Amino acid sequence: MGLREDVAQVLIPADKLQARIAELGREINDAYSDNAPPLLVCVLKGAFMFLADLTRRLDVRHEVDFMEISSYGAGTTSSGVVRILLDLEQNIEGRHVLIVEDIIDSGRTLEYITRNLRTRNPASLRVCTLLSKPARRQIDVPVDWVGLEIPDEFVVGYGLDYAEEYRNLPFIGVLKEEVYRE
Repeated sequence: MGLREDVAQVLIPADKLQARIAELGREINDAYSDNAPPLLVCVLKGAFMFLADLTRRLDVRHEVDFMEISSYGAGTTSSGVVRILLDLEQNIEGRHVLIVEDIIDSGRTLEYITRNLRTRNPASLRVCTLLSKPARRQIDVPVDWVGLEIPDEFVVGYGLDYAEEYRNLPFIGVLKEEVYRE
């Protein structure tokens, strides 16, 4: 059975994703000037597709770095335990930092990342997430740009995975419950 057959419904089609990312790019361009180029911090692995498309929409000078954070494991809900698996290569002291996330669920991972990065004394720290799932929020974290709000469904595609699969789907889809309950 193919990956697409495991999807119960397409929640956000590819064209809607790309249209919203273009809007986010315009908003971020307006927020930053070339005098203060931001460092985009991609939270791996889920945000890599979003980052790739978002950077192509930016006209302002910017750099990119990566962090990998673990909070899910192979499950469908956050474990609550957050660990840094890959840290930034660049020193962010005095830099304008924009965290690029795939999804904000409980808020624990983002709260951990922002708390950690603030200790490194950036000039500013902002957040852009493709998806927000407010029904699952346990920690209220400030987010500067939200692509789209989604209901409390387990979603895959466009970088988001279940057990490291489904990232390659060009849309955001709801995974059939029987796939992750097996």
